[in-house]
Amino acid sequence: MTSTRTTAPRRRALLAASAVGLLAVTTACSSVDDGGNETGGDDTAGGGTLTELQDSGTITVGFAGEEPYSFQDDSGELTGAAVALNEAIYGELGIDSVEGTLTEWNSLIPGLNADRFDSISAGMSILPERCEQAAFSEPEIMYTTAFLVPEGNPQNLTDWQSAVDADINLAVMSGAIEAGYAEETDVQTTQVGSPQDGLDAVTSGRADAFALTGISLRALADNTDAPVEATDAFVAVIDGVPQIGAGATVFRDEDTELLEAYNEELESIVSDPERYAEILGPFGFTEAERPVEGLTAEMLCEGDLEAIADELGPELGLDA
Repeated sequence: MTSTRTTAPRRRALLAASAVGLLAVTTACSSVDDGGNETGGDDTAGGGTLTELQDSGTITVGFAGEEPYSFQDDSGELTGAAVALNEAIYGELGIDSVEGTLTEWNSLIPGLNADRFDSISAGMSILPERCEQAAFSEPEIMYTTAFLVPEGNPQNLTDWQSAVDADINLAVMSGAIEAGYAEETDVQTTQVGSPQDGLDAVTSGRADAFALTGISLRALADNTDAPVEATDAFVAVIDGVPQIGAGATVFRDEDTELLEAYNEELESIVSDPERYAEILGPFGFTEAERPVEGLTAEMLCEGDLEAIADELGPELGLDA
């Protein structure tokens, strides 16, 4: 899904690969390389990275190529809802150019901590085990789950329990939250590396369905001629606990000043429904994906989903 955004002017990167290396020629704001970039993280009390990025005017973000969060369009340009949000926020911070490093999902946090890029722009779910490895911004996107299934939904999948009861083989992205759901509920899985791999697993019959976030699967189903459809989205319930989830931009632990500056600008967008819709709406995001008031990264990092449901149940649309 592509769109015209009104944040910072965008520029393109032309990539030319040869047997001896890769030459990336960047001509403006949003661009992509293959993962070989070294940006040099800062470990001096968190103050250095923001200043360095403002001085250079460019930030490099790691992304995993999942539409509609962060992906390359048909021209090879970096785009997506997470990227658009990053561009709006970094632009306010005096960083006008957002460049992308395409990275396998499981390598995003390791790549960040190895200074291959400055932050992660992939709509990554805030999970306790991830919070031990890196620092998450406040919630940017609320998550629900869905299944990509053959046309007609032959297994009649409607929620997570229906997948458990149907005894299916479920495609899940390696390292994604749905893989954790499957492990906790003993659902047989086929691990895949990307949304396209998940689609291929379903269309080839290697998997009965593919589990991912609802908005990702809607985009995937809309952009393929394959005989598949996305089920209605739902909040997965595991062992009686609603799996409340939200995605965020991710930073190195030491980059505290950059994180705080980002969160300050993020709050002004998330608290404004019209501005949130202006930035993320072109990628299919609605009011349902805007984080509810009161939900914080700290709450999600602590991982007490029952407490979150008790405190914010009505705001989250959960039954009392």
